[in-house]
Amino acid sequence: MRGPGRLIVFEGGEGSGKTTQLRRLSSRLESLAIVHVCLREPGGTPLGTEVRRVLLDRASDIEPRAEALLFMASRAQNVEREIRPALARGEVVLLDRFFLSTYAYQIGGHGLPENEVRNANRFATAGLTPDITILLSYPARDGLRRAGSRDLTHDRMEAMGESFHDRVEAALTRFRSTQWQADHPECGPIVAIDAAGSEADVEGRVVHALRDKWPDLG
Repeated sequence: MRGPGRLIVFEGGEGSGKTTQLRRLSSRLESLAIVHVCLREPGGTPLGTEVRRVLLDRASDIEPRAEALLFMASRAQNVEREIRPALARGEVVLLDRFFLSTYAYQIGGHGLPENEVRNANRFATAGLTPDITILLSYPARDGLRRAGSRDLTHDRMEAMGESFHDRVEAALTRFRSTQWQADHPECGPIVAIDAAGSEADVEGRVVHALRDKWPDLG
């Protein structure tokens, strides 16, 4: 069972601006006195923070299956300790990445078996489905350059190489199709947003998409 709150997920490739747009939406909700919480994956809990450190450390030597399971461990803890309690209180949860990232990076990027990963994800989330996922679309190689200029050095996931991120981008593009979404109902509604342009331009597109579903968020 889940509470009456709303789960809004931001997804996208490296440098797509999802974290920026999540923060801008948070500021908007705050101005509207809408109670909300901001979380990220991996992270959100002490366990998730430690998993994040290991996963993003370029010195970490991690096999793809182990990588997927580490993400799942962080996700399971985040869902039970943070996300479900916030939803039960009727709050809006803004989440920076969720399992679409696993489908894109571990299935699309690394080529792990889809059915096995989906089953593991179902176990980790206990069937929790987002109310909406904002999928920010931005060219992978442009996003990597943006991420590199922002952080000076790429983290372990960003440093996977251009061919890996091309596969991730191809997967994210597939997620936009109505047929793919119908075949993956666990993902809930997905709205693709063009992430090109200024931060304010992209925010306008995000708010428009959310206003169609929940007028009070606009």
